[in-house]
Amino acid sequence: MAEVGRRKRLADYGLHSERLLMKRKPPGNFESELGELEDKLMLSTVEKAVAWAQGHSIWPDTFGLACCAMEMIAIVSPRYDVARFGAEVFRSSPRQADLLIVSGRVAHKMAKPLRQIYDQMLEPKWVIAMGACASSGGMFGNYAILQGVDKIVAVDVHVPGCPPRPEALLEGIVRLQEKILAGVPPAYDIREVAS
Repeated sequence: MAEVGRRKRLADYGLHSERLLMKRKPPGNFESELGELEDKLMLSTVEKAVAWAQGHSIWPDTFGLACCAMEMIAIVSPRYDVARFGAEVFRSSPRQADLLIVSGRVAHKMAKPLRQIYDQMLEPKWVIAMGACASSGGMFGNYAILQGVDKIVAVDVHVPGCPPRPEALLEGIVRLQEKILAGVPPAYDIREVAS
């Protein structure tokens, strides 16, 4: 294994020729010119390219239920411009969206339609719970409001606030993009819904 401070030689990559296994001889011309070829040519894997494409082309589905919806609507305005992050195409059909932004309090009556919309989305799909009400029921600790949308769908990112500012939602979208680029699978692959 190569040391940290030393430049890797071709022998360190598993090539086994007599020339490469002779440690006393200095590296050849080809080996010295090779250097960091992968970085210079910007080589990558297919998985990294697909993750980059998925992370930078998120199409949200609108599911605005209360006051948080106004803040969600504001992110498409020129002041916040969510198009910079590749998420400007808000879809009204769940079959064309891959991100569900649940903004606002979810009543028990809305739990079934919310789950139906989530099930109609194509995979991979992600969920952002926007606001205190969507994340934990907020100040509505009563029988009518669902105490957290993660009881019916697996949530990837929680955006805190009551209501959260548009900047907070943009931060949540950026955090979701970072998770996608890092290769973290969607929440439904990692865990089930909360009980």
